[in-house]
Amino acid sequence: MTTRKKIKVCDLPEFDPSEHLTNEEDIAAYLDAILEENDAALLAAALGDIARARGMTEIAKASGLSREALYKALRPGSQPRFETVSRVCAALGVKLVAQAVHA
Repeated sequence: MTTRKKIKVCDLPEFDPSEHLTNEEDIAAYLDAILEENDAALLAAALGDIARARGMTEIAKASGLSREALYKALRPGSQPRFETVSRVCAALGVKLVAQAVHA
């Protein structure tokens, strides 16, 4: 009989999605999954993950926001204005697309 060592959740490394967003296809799939949740705060956090993957300083410059403002707007639980989301999406080279919902 083998005994299993129990692992505590607090001992697990923290998962950082930005480490896995290495190409355009991964980024698009990640955003699609996030948009399905219909949660503005989750979208802001996901855009933050993508911005970190691409380089927060570069995205801040391209969006016209300060690095600090970008971190604040895209932190988990934030509720950024649409203008901010739009500017960040443009800086990331992605766009949000409307799609008809079928019952």
